[in-house]
Amino acid sequence: MKTLFLVRHGQSSWDDVKLADRERPLTDKGKRDATKMGKRLAESEVALDLIVASPAQRALATAATIARRLDFKRKHIVQDERLYGGQVDDLLQLIKEVGDDHKRVMLVGHNPLLSELVLRLADKDVNLPTCAVAVLRFDIKSWAKIGKKKLEKVSIKYS
Repeated sequence: MKTLFLVRHGQSSWDDVKLADRERPLTDKGKRDATKMGKRLAESEVALDLIVASPAQRALATAATIARRLDFKRKHIVQDERLYGGQVDDLLQLIKEVGDDHKRVMLVGHNPLLSELVLRLADKDVNLPTCAVAVLRFDIKSWAKIGKKKLEKVSIKYS
């Protein structure tokens, strides 16, 4: 069994129009929501083997906040450009590249890309709001089978 957690970053600030898109920080609400989501996941006893995040500041901050609540070391968060500017097929390839020793993987990124991935994998049309988590469980032994085997269960958690 493999579990994929898809996390849309927390609410980001547009206050400084001079900042490049990938440099936009979380708002106070975004920080609170990420903390709250991390706490909810910890209360559900979520244990992660891998966190992969977009290199955008708001996604990294969301990943780090959730990781802290799950006792996952920030230095082990992997950044991948495909979560910032990629397409659904790029994310599917990223997932297929995950080592099979990892059973629980979290991707932290952006919409509409993450919602499109949920649609592709779960045939469920959702618009993930900021800091929401889609949890997808697959009855597979290898991440290489993602998208080829039927999804066992999907759930959405809101902050």
